[in-house]
Amino acid sequence: MSIKHNSQINFEIGLDENKVPEEIYWTAKDGGIDNEESKAIMISVWDHKKKDTLRMDLWTKEMPVDEMKQFYHQTLVSMADSFERATDDQKMSATMRDFCDYFAEKLELK
Repeated sequence: MSIKHNSQINFEIGLDENKVPEEIYWTAKDGGIDNEESKAIMISVWDHKKKDTLRMDLWTKEMPVDEMKQFYHQTLVSMADSFERATDDQKMSATMRDFCDYFAEKLELK
């Protein structure tokens, strides 16, 4: 199979003098995103050689704690959905969603 198209996702992070994020902008032209502002990002990359996950979590000084809680909840829900699509493991996906409901309840998100 030969590659027919390349796509890029770019992040631009504005840092203060202590290298703490103050601004986050991202572009994904194929997705219709052009230099959009964000307050937080989570990136996970699978290193297939080391069988390990590489992660980068960034958030700006201006990210409110209540929005951070909502961001984590929505990320967990999307991970459960993605896990089900990737593995077709409906039982574990349902268990993950149960935890998401518990998480939301304890944080009073719902």
